[in-house]
Amino acid sequence: MKHMTLEHIAQACGGLFRGADEEREREVAGIVLDSRRVESGFCFIATRGERVDGHDFIGQVLQKGALCVICERVPEGVSGNFIIVKDSLQALQDVAAYYRKTLQIPVIGITGSVGKTSTKEFIAGVLSRKFRVLRTEGNYNNEIGVPLTLLQIRPEHEIAVVEMGINHFGEMRRLSRMARPDVCVLTNIGECHLEFLGSREGVLRAKSEIFEYMQEYGMVYLNGDDDMLRNIERVKNRRPVTFGMKRRNDYYADDVVPHGLSGSSMTIHTGTGSFRVSVNLPGEHMIRNALAATAIGSQFGLTEAELKEGIEAVMPVDGRSNIIKTEHFTLIDDCYNANPVSMRSALDMLAQAEGRTVAILGDMGELGEKEAKYHKEVGAYAVQKNITGLICVGSLSRFMYQGGCKAKAKSLSNTFVQYYETKEALMAGMKRGGLVPNGVTVLVKASHSMGFSQIIEFLKST
Repeated sequence: MKHMTLEHIAQACGGLFRGADEEREREVAGIVLDSRRVESGFCFIATRGERVDGHDFIGQVLQKGALCVICERVPEGVSGNFIIVKDSLQALQDVAAYYRKTLQIPVIGITGSVGKTSTKEFIAGVLSRKFRVLRTEGNYNNEIGVPLTLLQIRPEHEIAVVEMGINHFGEMRRLSRMARPDVCVLTNIGECHLEFLGSREGVLRAKSEIFEYMQEYGMVYLNGDDDMLRNIERVKNRRPVTFGMKRRNDYYADDVVPHGLSGSSMTIHTGTGSFRVSVNLPGEHMIRNALAATAIGSQFGLTEAELKEGIEAVMPVDGRSNIIKTEHFTLIDDCYNANPVSMRSALDMLAQAEGRTVAILGDMGELGEKEAKYHKEVGAYAVQKNITGLICVGSLSRFMYQGGCKAKAKSLSNTFVQYYETKEALMAGMKRGGLVPNGVTVLVKASHSMGFSQIIEFLKST
């Protein structure tokens, strides 16, 4: 890694170097937290987790050829190059922030309440038509994932697309300090993490911390259909670029033709032209993701043909609107996370499916004192979409069940509404048969902590 000598790393994190003086000027080949990923010449950062302490693996990584270990304590009887720090996780962030400053490539930071990952996939997919792109892997979007992503940038990369997720005030400021984005993308402001952020206004304030370390010449791209984002008029004395379904946006779509769960086709307008394109993921929110990618791709000089090719190549990611065909069901695997906005979007998607439809929905976390209200509203919304069945699972989802039952009684809907306290009770019910009939389309969605991927695997094996 260029400029990443042991001396530079020690200075970056304020650590005390202890090792061979003649190796201070050697550059590390990589920096990792996972001892299993250590290779010869790597720097290993030993961190203390809830279940595993990286300090227990220091001897092993040195035997594997690690050039250096950043740690809070050195085990007895172990020799090698060490950088001793007070806090290994803080050292990770400090080293990543230093490394970012040595890089010349543009960094695109993506945040928002919903759709960060799918927007990242669209933007990276479009830009990869012309550039060598590094993108965030999986859910590496927090105070550990972002620095690890930045530390993966290598000389062959020309652009980095970095997903940035938070749930507390101050977190985005720390992420922005490391990433120093050249481009900021905000997808929306929804009811999420309200336990810590208080309100949508708080969510906007927390997400807007991304601007604090944005490059002075940086550009901001906003979902102009969002009632809060469209009020942002200037950032660092520049007008944000907007994208969305409304014609008032700089980039917008019309003539939309839905194709059910296969996605939709539409005409995208760029201000200098327009082109017809297909988005192979269902839901209006996916069209907005494609519009964000069009706006970013246009900034970086992609042609309409390249934009179209990139958009049409994007496929779903596991746990996020991923359509799975099994022998008996069509599954919509959207169980990675959930909040009221994403729940409604997922139900909109389910309503586009042909035939019978069932939503298996679980608890939404971190909603604060209004959590009962938000769950009731989601239950009511599900019934209003005229789906065949709503199955609510979890302690908080009893409120979702109540909202669904009330909406059903009020509208005389035929939607069946059921409640299970746990996913284990639900799967036991499904084993007995009849609860989820063959041939239905099933949406599975809840906050990640609910572990609804087990339900997906159960249905896949049924």
